[in-house]
Amino acid sequence: MGEFGIGQPVRREEDPYLLRGQGRYVGDVALPGELRAVVVRSPHAHAEVVTVDTEAARAMPGVVLILTGRDAATAALGTQRPHTRRTRRDGSPAFVTPQPMLATDRVRHAGEAVALVVAETLNQAKDAAEAVVVAYAPLPAVPTLADAIAPGALPVHDGCPGNDAFFHALGDAAATELAIAGAARVVRRRLTISRVLANPMEPRGCLAEPDPRGGRLTLRCTTQAPHTLRRILAGEILRMPEARLRVISENVGGGFGARGQVAPEYALACLAAKLTGRPVRWTADRSETFLSDEHHRDNISDAEIALDAEGKVLALRVKTYANLGAYYGADRAAGPPLNNLGVLAGTYVIPAMRVEVTGVLSNTMVTGPYRGAGRPEAAFVIETMMDAAARALGLDPVELRRRNTIPADAMPFKTALVYTYDCGDFGKNISDALTLAEADGFAQRLADSRARGKLRGIGVSSTVEASNGGLIEHADIRFDPGGSVTVSVGTHDHGQGHQTTFRQIVADRLGLPADQIEFRYGDTAEVDIGTGTFGSRSTVTAGSAIVAAADKIIAKATLIAAALLEADPADIAFADGRFTVAGTDRGLGLAAVARASFTPAKLPKGVDPGLFESHTSDGGVRTYPNGCHVAEVEIDRDTGVVTLARYAAVDDVGRMINPLLVEGQIHGGVAQGAGQALMEGIVYDPSGQLVTGAFTDYAMPRASDFPPILLGENEVPTKTNPLGVKGAGESGTVGALSAIASAVADALVRIGAEPVTMPATPEKVWRAIRAAAS
Repeated sequence: MGEFGIGQPVRREEDPYLLRGQGRYVGDVALPGELRAVVVRSPHAHAEVVTVDTEAARAMPGVVLILTGRDAATAALGTQRPHTRRTRRDGSPAFVTPQPMLATDRVRHAGEAVALVVAETLNQAKDAAEAVVVAYAPLPAVPTLADAIAPGALPVHDGCPGNDAFFHALGDAAATELAIAGAARVVRRRLTISRVLANPMEPRGCLAEPDPRGGRLTLRCTTQAPHTLRRILAGEILRMPEARLRVISENVGGGFGARGQVAPEYALACLAAKLTGRPVRWTADRSETFLSDEHHRDNISDAEIALDAEGKVLALRVKTYANLGAYYGADRAAGPPLNNLGVLAGTYVIPAMRVEVTGVLSNTMVTGPYRGAGRPEAAFVIETMMDAAARALGLDPVELRRRNTIPADAMPFKTALVYTYDCGDFGKNISDALTLAEADGFAQRLADSRARGKLRGIGVSSTVEASNGGLIEHADIRFDPGGSVTVSVGTHDHGQGHQTTFRQIVADRLGLPADQIEFRYGDTAEVDIGTGTFGSRSTVTAGSAIVAAADKIIAKATLIAAALLEADPADIAFADGRFTVAGTDRGLGLAAVARASFTPAKLPKGVDPGLFESHTSDGGVRTYPNGCHVAEVEIDRDTGVVTLARYAAVDDVGRMINPLLVEGQIHGGVAQGAGQALMEGIVYDPSGQLVTGAFTDYAMPRASDFPPILLGENEVPTKTNPLGVKGAGESGTVGALSAIASAVADALVRIGAEPVTMPATPEKVWRAIRAAAS
């Protein structure tokens, strides 16, 4: 509707109050009588817990409660469990390893929680935590994925020799083997996808408040999925009815998938609040964030791509080892390496494919979803293999991609794995992105770099991803007697701009001014049903639910308007927020109809008072955002420093509700993909100690690390949902990781150097340059 309708670049209305410091984060809420909690964590990556002595700590000033894993109250807590049945290679059930809230007999990663100390003040809790004496008997650790899959590797858990928790396979193994055996050229590579940490600005934290009436609890916490957290925390861990646990998550300082973690500290804070009868607050410091937030990625993939003499891809085979960390106790660890394997098919015609994934245990923090959640990893594999194949055949990488790209007129296209792309024009993405990137001028820019003693490389990634996994989402539209409307959704807004986006949808559908629309989310007491925000799903699912609820509003309001206008409902038309009688100038605005709906005497027979409707979407079918990203890097020969010199991208995210917010999402995704490609990496030493445990050791990109990011769009709306949207939240990371890694490899290959494993740190690049020179 007007400047606030669908397709308009409306600025995020959330920004002004956030920039003024008027947000409402967990730390902004203070409750009377709050207690402070501190976690005692293991300094060992692997050790037996011999004794936990809390006697001296309990006697210290201000201490109210200390919990250990061997206390009856803690032992009574449940644990998470995977709900998707998985098996090992021999067909036996997956090796499931539930993680206790507090370790009892053994710790399996540095930073694992051993005790919880609750005191009147934070400093008193810290002092008492230092007085807790834990006797450990250290054991040998398995600190890396390579160590965990090595022949004769030590087991992380008794009963799991080889450390393989599960095995998963897709595709036709026989057809793939046959194609590879008969191919003119087969290219093989071992690819490493590094371990990273999301590092949101707001550290993980919570505030648990008991309510003695019926044993209720309220938990304020940093989560991007309040309803999912409530379901797991109440049903599996606290073992209480969901209705008695209220989860509130207002503003959250960054999510990126990591804030879907159902953390032990949340359950412990709830238990402590119940036992003390007082509110209990726990907040991680930055060191704890590195130790106890879920880590991400960390895969090793052995890939083979087979081609004929003309450069047509015949088959792709990939065997991936995915590091789950110390426990396989929830679906989150298995999600990233398994749920998006279809992305390996890419935008290409690949007749035969076989993919195998082994989930591997190690003495490290557990892994979970991070922006893209398997999509960037899969895109990196297929795009790196396309580059490697092009070099092996002596072809330009873009030309090889064009020879194998799925044509637009082939849609819908069923891949050799699990996806059927409903629409898209992948070839146009490539052409438009190369034009936007001024790729024709690369040769001159390469010559200019060489004249200054620099290396230069260009990387192209043509990717497609899957979004919207079919989980339910809810929307509720309620008019009040004054004619204003409140829209409530189960998805969460932690920076995406949903408050603006969803208001645009409502304003467009119902023809209402934006200032008459109130938006609510993030409180399970206000919105009964929901799943959460992740995987670029919110506009597809919640947006579709809003449309359906709005259509119900219009249908009911049409009956009321007909009665008020003394006309047949069939003669009532609705447009731009107004009901009119066909062929006349008589009409009523929707707000006026809403106000009348609360007066029973004005309603037609059989119509209930009030104007409020809801809809729960089943999540619909998958959508397939896609795009082409082009990156250029320049490398200093003497230092190995990589500079991202140019960046351009053309994405198809379907119909854009708000192009400005789509741009913002892609910019943020590119930054996170660039971070992993060039500098970010979690590192453990041989004993399992975390080396990158602070920002002095873990590098993240700054604004000064980026050139202008040029964006274009190739808007191909999908017909699988009423809005035609596909999702935009992951696109930047999916394209950037592979495009930037490709550009670095291109620069090195031009001087005969070997590509480096991510992140392409100055040291790695410098060593590769020196090795090539010698």
